[in-house]
Amino acid sequence: MFLGIDIGTSAVKIVLVDEAQRLVASVEETLHPRQPRPSWSEDDPEAWWAAVSDGLDRLAADERGSMGRVCGIGLSGQMHGALLLDGEDRPLRPAILWNDGRAAAEAEALAALGSELQRAMGVRPMPGFTGPKLLWLRRHEPRLLSEARHLLLPKDYIGLRLTGEHVTDVSDAAGTWLLDQAARDWSPLALEACGVDPGWLPRLVESTAVAGRLRPVLAARWGMAPGVAVAAGGGDTAVGGVGIGAIGEAQGFVSLGTSGQVFLASRHYAPDPARLVHAFCHAVPGAWYRMAALLNGASPLAAVARWTGRTDVGTLLAEVETSFEGPSRLLALPYLFGERTPHNDPDSRGAVIGLDGATTPADIAQAMMEAVAFSLADGLAVLTRPGEPRPEALGFIGGGSRSPFWGRIIASVLDVTLVRFEGAERGPAFGAARLGRLAATGETLADVVTAPPRAGVIEPDPRLGDLYRPRLESFRTLYAALKPLFAAPENTKGVER
Repeated sequence: MFLGIDIGTSAVKIVLVDEAQRLVASVEETLHPRQPRPSWSEDDPEAWWAAVSDGLDRLAADERGSMGRVCGIGLSGQMHGALLLDGEDRPLRPAILWNDGRAAAEAEALAALGSELQRAMGVRPMPGFTGPKLLWLRRHEPRLLSEARHLLLPKDYIGLRLTGEHVTDVSDAAGTWLLDQAARDWSPLALEACGVDPGWLPRLVESTAVAGRLRPVLAARWGMAPGVAVAAGGGDTAVGGVGIGAIGEAQGFVSLGTSGQVFLASRHYAPDPARLVHAFCHAVPGAWYRMAALLNGASPLAAVARWTGRTDVGTLLAEVETSFEGPSRLLALPYLFGERTPHNDPDSRGAVIGLDGATTPADIAQAMMEAVAFSLADGLAVLTRPGEPRPEALGFIGGGSRSPFWGRIIASVLDVTLVRFEGAERGPAFGAARLGRLAATGETLADVVTAPPRAGVIEPDPRLGDLYRPRLESFRTLYAALKPLFAAPENTKGVER
């Protein structure tokens, strides 16, 4: 048996997988990140640990026999976090998350250091990355940094609590803007530029490596055997690729979770920072990937449900599907948390244009769903230069993949076939279980990292694609028209503590 633990933004997901790679059980614990100021996003690392330990307590109660057979645990987590610990491994402040935009000025300052460093880091510096946020902390909270002794990423804090080891992997470190992607090692130049003390850094390993062994007291608590191997794991995007077997050349997926991604794996390193492509280390040795990263995936639809008083997103989706007759007469921007690809604009915000007295919640929701699809089309355009072949099919993973209806809109806008896999909404957690298995057993990638059974194929609708094409151009025009209005007022900027 193998456990996969995914530290997401809105929830912790844990899966228990057997030797035949069948899902035996799963649990989910909700998280509640905070936005203390506009463009800020933080969470309490102790809330992550409470969610993980509560979830494992539930599994231990319900699956006692299976938990006793667990021999490997893998980790996955939201990328780009900035978490500093003191000498006793206590968090010095709430973790600053991936969708936090406070470090815009610091990212611009790092970008001015030139394209050579950007190519080594795999991407242009952006506010959400760990390095710029650490530079912000050095400028605005210097007293806190004087107490710092360790730097960890979100899933690595859970690894620390499980094993007592300070370890990260290359795929998660890839999103810090501190890693030389080609060398798969920390960059002294980037560390100096971001004001990072090399003594803070965790041990760096490949995602499939054993990071440590489960603490005996925890093994006893959850009914596991002593010495269970805990894999280093990886960033959620790369581990999602492991979950569906997307590790070979040009294999990829569209992920629709809290954030969104368009992902293409590669066996060589191909940075393209000028186009805001993210070229990062994959969660398997000797592989990289190219990605368009969206800060707004399924989360704008959840926001519409909240704004319109709907009890849940599923109810709202059902209303949209029932009333759907074609492209919405409304036009929306989904940028509730700013946007990374293709704009690198932390100040951008959402909008809905065309409201009238007859507008319904379903109308607004459909417009926002289409806006997310248009954003994904922008991402795919960044990854595929004019004249280059476009992928004919991509996996479809993340919580949003539970909706074939939304998938049909996305497939038609992108003109790409989307393949849904069994358990695809738990992709990173399932991929983490695979990493735990590789660490524990030493099996080969070919034995373990294969495509799961298909749950369905969503073909693009050519007629719908033709109708959406001019709406995509209007979407791009709307962003350009509103961009001057999005700049954050000075009084929302951070101040020294």
